[in-house]
Amino acid sequence: MDRNGRSAWISRASLGVLTLNSGLAVYRSGARGDAASVVFVLASYAALLLLFSCLAAFDRASPGSAARGRLKRAVWALSTLLTTMFAWKVAALMPAPVAAVVWALAVATSLGGFLAIFVNT
Repeated sequence: MDRNGRSAWISRASLGVLTLNSGLAVYRSGARGDAASVVFVLASYAALLLLFSCLAAFDRASPGSAARGRLKRAVWALSTLLTTMFAWKVAALMPAPVAAVVWALAVATSLGGFLAIFVNT
């Protein structure tokens, strides 16, 4: 159980599935000799783990503490990094007008996250 009384098994199972899926993606990309995809998967996985770690630390931090402010910045930076990485990957596969929409949505998502985290709190 977590500190709110909820079962933590679903979080652990989700992390296990993410780890297994990432491992399989690295294996398949490595077998094809696609080093760029291996780096992308590993960087995405590391950023997600850092994001989850920062979110957990943010939940544990006392309200109004300096650590909470640093963690807010880290959460926004990591989520913006992930949004940018995935937009870059998806936009590369799309025709130019659709790629422009993908990038516009990525910018809107990052800006919306900034506003939600820093302006509205």
